[in-house]
Amino acid sequence: MNYHKRGLLLVSLGTIFFSTSPVLTRWVSDLPVGQIAFFRMFFAAMFIFIISKVTGTQIWLKPEDVPKFLLYGLITALHFLLYIASLMYTTIAHSLSLIYTAPVMIAILAALFFKEPLPRYKYWGIFMVILGIIILAGFEPMLTRRMIFGDIMAIGSALSLALYSIAGRKERDYYHLFQYVFWVYFLSAVFLIPAAIKDFILPTPKNWVFLLLLGLLPTTLGHTLYNAGLRYTHPAYVNLVMTQEITGGTLLGYFLLGEVPGKSSIMGMVIMFIGLFQVLQVESLEKN
Repeated sequence: MNYHKRGLLLVSLGTIFFSTSPVLTRWVSDLPVGQIAFFRMFFAAMFIFIISKVTGTQIWLKPEDVPKFLLYGLITALHFLLYIASLMYTTIAHSLSLIYTAPVMIAILAALFFKEPLPRYKYWGIFMVILGIIILAGFEPMLTRRMIFGDIMAIGSALSLALYSIAGRKERDYYHLFQYVFWVYFLSAVFLIPAAIKDFILPTPKNWVFLLLLGLLPTTLGHTLYNAGLRYTHPAYVNLVMTQEITGGTLLGYFLLGEVPGKSSIMGMVIMFIGLFQVLQVESLEKN
């Protein structure tokens, strides 16, 4: 299996676990947003720490590496904080669809940071993504100010995810996977402490279970597999596969929460998929 296909396989597995995130987040929605984000990242860091000890992987950083990992941790904290907050204000379909405009941002950032030219065929995909967003968010009959606020936070989360993805790609040759994700998760939890202690609510036993699952399924398994995929193929293509969380999360939201996406949401998501996967399809043909 070549590197490109290996990267796509790893992120495909990770996406299965990603899809549990929206529903698990809704099940602890009685807790403050900052508290949910903090425990999700803290538990993920602890799970990775345990795995590193079992596998004998060295995870400690050199002092000179700490400043840039502080930046990575801050970016990651913003992504999760804005993502979780968006789910409290807008629908799962809106939140995930807007967050997964990140491949467009990643393609642009990769061209800037990695000096990779942006192929002309990608512009058509970008246009389709923007059109999908307009249909999804602009023509939603039930759109409210509260939903617009949630949509804005989702877009902020998308930008943070794009930067997070570029960082993971950049550092792939310098740090072991567990070493990299442990410090990103742990330092993001550190940045989330102020948000967590503000209006702190003692979680119920059921809340603790869901918080642990948030740390384990979509983060320790999902995001770690995503970061593994970044080590083998272009971050834009890895993120394109990750967009299938929209499908999985929306389906789980429908079956477990009874949250039915509107016609505009479905139409917008379909058009976004056409744009996003056009890039992946063309890339796949080129690889073959």
